[in-house]
Amino acid sequence: MQTRRHFVQTAAALSAAALAPFPALARPLEQVKILYGFPAGSAGDICARRVGDRFGGTAYSKNNGIVDTRTGAGGRIALEVLKAAPADGSVLAMTPFSCLSLYPHIYKKLSYDPFADFVAVGTASMIHHGLAVGPLVPASVKTVHDFLGWAKANPKDASYGSPAAGSTPHFIGALLGLNNQVELKHVPYRGSVPGVTDVVGGQLAAMVTPHGDFIPNHKAGKLRILATSGKQRSPFVPEVPTFAEQGFADLTVEEWFGFYAPAKTPASMVAAANAAINAAIQEKSVVDSLTVVGLIPYGGTADDMAYSQKREFERWGPLIKKVGFTAES
Repeated sequence: MQTRRHFVQTAAALSAAALAPFPALARPLEQVKILYGFPAGSAGDICARRVGDRFGGTAYSKNNGIVDTRTGAGGRIALEVLKAAPADGSVLAMTPFSCLSLYPHIYKKLSYDPFADFVAVGTASMIHHGLAVGPLVPASVKTVHDFLGWAKANPKDASYGSPAAGSTPHFIGALLGLNNQVELKHVPYRGSVPGVTDVVGGQLAAMVTPHGDFIPNHKAGKLRILATSGKQRSPFVPEVPTFAEQGFADLTVEEWFGFYAPAKTPASMVAAANAAINAAIQEKSVVDSLTVVGLIPYGGTADDMAYSQKREFERWGPLIKKVGFTAES
């Protein structure tokens, strides 16, 4: 019932945004470039492409958007390019909130100011992260409490992977260990795929990453998702309880992918882009594409996104300080 209610509320919010009139522009842009700072084929890349594909023929753009992949530096390069881009709505960047809300607490010298250099445009999808274990961990381990007990008894193998040092999954795993007095060694990877491969192969005990990257192997019985990080259970693996249900409410994290424009982009252009994003994630073909990679359509206003960015920035500051991680550590 909780999952159904979550979708009803999300659908209602999206419908209201999609039904709002498109802002009047003198004329639509010819084309929009969407910068994305992570590898092609990843969940976020698919989200950027499917949403961008629906920009064409709207009040925002005559033609479909094109994705310009600028990988490297944990997504920072794409935002550096956006900072220097024309502030006319023709260039956007899509990014997880970690690049704006977590990185200022990690990097002493960040090449962009997440609040002064960009303007929020709108969210497109939401990620639930997951904790999964593979064959290195006995089949008797079925819950997060079981995993912590096993890790305490087997310190040599008590490690977890994440898609990158300084990523949200990295800190979820670190807080799980710290808050429960269990030492969990962090193993950073370059993206989710190599870490998931090592979990399935028995070289790594566990991994925390967007749970969509676990789903095929979970359903095939090659690994076991022990928990997901959403407020409600994931609609894609409803049999898996959340961290909160298992007594770890502090690990409730719903990370979004959102679009940003350079600072000083006209408000009318931001509003037109926001309307195009919200309309795109109402389309069944887009929803289906997101579902395949474990993403939940998640729209709203630009103000909603800006508020969420600030709230997450304030939430994660003391948590990252507690973990004691910086880019130099």
